[in-house]
Amino acid sequence: MTTGDLINIHPTELKFPFELKKQSSCSMQLTNKTTQCVAFKVKTTSPRKYCVRPNTGVVLPGDSCNVTVTMQAQKEAPLDMQCKDKFLVQTVIVSDGTSSKDVLAEMFTKEAGRVIEELRVVYIPANPPSPVPEGSEEGNSPRPSLNDFPSHNDDVSRTFEETNEKSSEAWSMISKLTEEKTNAIQQSQQLRRELEMLTKESSKKQSGGHSLLFMLLVGLLGCFFGYILNRT
Repeated sequence: MTTGDLINIHPTELKFPFELKKQSSCSMQLTNKTTQCVAFKVKTTSPRKYCVRPNTGVVLPGDSCNVTVTMQAQKEAPLDMQCKDKFLVQTVIVSDGTSSKDVLAEMFTKEAGRVIEELRVVYIPANPPSPVPEGSEEGNSPRPSLNDFPSHNDDVSRTFEETNEKSSEAWSMISKLTEEKTNAIQQSQQLRRELEMLTKESSKKQSGGHSLLFMLLVGLLGCFFGYILNRT
């Protein structure tokens, strides 16, 4: 932290993550450590390269102000990532009630009461290489995690559920067919009893009528059994 007569500036260096063709920003905090209002103005040795917001303002007693500095996208990287750019923070005491709009450049031209703080610029790699752990070799593929493999238990459970569903459908069909077969057997037995009764009654009648009725019943019974056999 830089300690001036009027304000504290943090940090003492402006560190910009450097990446070609991309903007980069950092911020600094100005804290008024006096009991009076302090006006400030931020200047740089490369005004076309940086944008400062706000570049002027007033900090109330004991209050702070955040200043954001944006570096424009650069087409080339400096040699050895060394930057010679600098920032100057000029401060001066102003009267109470002074607003940011009242801050003029002439306020900082007088030597009396003016304080100047200098900040240097540092570039840091935007994507620094990650350190290689000791005992590991470059090029080794990462060890696969158990989450990368499908769960065998999940496949078995899914197959078991599908098999249970199919088994339930099969058992339902078998039960239905068994019930239909039982009904058919019962109906067949009922027809047999009725046929026997009709046979006894028809024996008392003429032989011709008896034969015709018997043949008719036999034909109906054959049709019924044929239908039952086709269903099962």
